[in-house]
Amino acid sequence: MKKVKYLNSAKNDLKAGYFFYESKGIGLGEYFLESLYSDIDSLKLFAGIHAVHFDKYYRMLSKRFPYAIYYQVENDEVLVFAVIDCRRNPQLIENKLK
Repeated sequence: MKKVKYLNSAKNDLKAGYFFYESKGIGLGEYFLESLYSDIDSLKLFAGIHAVHFDKYYRMLSKRFPYAIYYQVENDEVLVFAVIDCRRNPQLIENKLK
């Protein structure tokens, strides 16, 4: 089983997503976080099986929200770089990951 480490950029993405969904309905932000943390937690077992995007990041799609989790695997550690809304312009996503 791998260890999952959140980089500050991913923490900031999750926080922004929380505030966005919480503004749409009380409790929705909390549900967003629970869902995304559950998705990310599955990387402990399934890291590395997802398609590679932008030449160096694995991309896992969230099950319940239109978000993608970009990560890398180094030895027995999963590094989560970004949690990005898939509705954004692909060029903006690529620029964020550079």
